[in-house]
Amino acid sequence: MTTLRDRPNTALMVLDMQKGVVAEAHQRDAVVSNIAALVDRAREAGVPVVWVQHSDDRLEKGSEAWEYVPELGRREQEPVVHKSFSDAFDGTDLEQVLAAAAVGRLMVAGAQTDECIRSTIHGAFVRGYDVTLVSDAHTTEDLSEWGAPPPDQVIAHTNLYWKYHAGPGRTAAVAETKDVTFSG
Repeated sequence: MTTLRDRPNTALMVLDMQKGVVAEAHQRDAVVSNIAALVDRAREAGVPVVWVQHSDDRLEKGSEAWEYVPELGRREQEPVVHKSFSDAFDGTDLEQVLAAAAVGRLMVAGAQTDECIRSTIHGAFVRGYDVTLVSDAHTTEDLSEWGAPPPDQVIAHTNLYWKYHAGPGRTAAVAETKDVTFSG
């Protein structure tokens, strides 16, 4: 249903599952396990896995904190998109990577829920992609001391509003890892 013509394919996008990003993340191990399961299923189905990796002044490119968590291994042929803004489309080659694979439908997982996940799912949606947020495969750290809700509430709220998000000619959806399908 995507508004992107001639883009029938699906991709799994894994955002910022880097050591320094998820070290203190809510339910880190469960989220990493769910993402690993999604990556395995996507590969089995021949669906592209697109890795997104953030860097900025606090997360220096090439540092140990910048590296992906060891439980998630990118294969050499799988694209990695380097970003320095919250929305993975801003200032990157993500659109070109997805267009080259004729992708119009995205399954999104990763971190952080309240920043890069939100920015990227909205960025994808306004660009015409169908976007499914995997409800139990994204996380964030506890920022409540700065006025944010606790991480479980941030995650629940993001899942709730994305489930009901709508726009002409494209879909927003939420699915648990066990229910994610990489077809149709």
